[in-house]
Amino acid sequence: MTYSPCRRSRLAYALLLLATIALGLASRRFSALLPPLLHKNMGDILYATMLFWLAGILFPRNAPMRLCLGAFLACAAIEFAKLIHTPWLANLRHTRAGALVLGTGFHSRNLACYALGALLGLAIERLLLPGARDAKTDALI
Repeated sequence: MTYSPCRRSRLAYALLLLATIALGLASRRFSALLPPLLHKNMGDILYATMLFWLAGILFPRNAPMRLCLGAFLACAAIEFAKLIHTPWLANLRHTRAGALVLGTGFHSRNLACYALGALLGLAIERLLLPGARDAKTDALI
């Protein structure tokens, strides 16, 4: 299958990234208002969606599925890095920014949340940003 570069607007993706960050922070602050299933998981889902938008900004010509896979793999790498315990990482994870970016403890269910979040980014791109792809960009790589 031949590859035709995507046409992504970095500004649109930056706005989606900022909106996703705002939603993620709101999901933590107002988690009691969310249904029980989303109470602990919404932030993780949105984290992967945010990485999908970031990948779109950094790699605007990549196929959508490549961005989706990249966002998921980045999240999975961060999740497995939680199994590494060094003093400097522990200190970093005890800060607000460190906890938001790196998390605090390994939870295998987060991998499912990251897959959902990356797929959410892909679905939003396909539904709302049709100019970001063409028929030839649906290839995985």
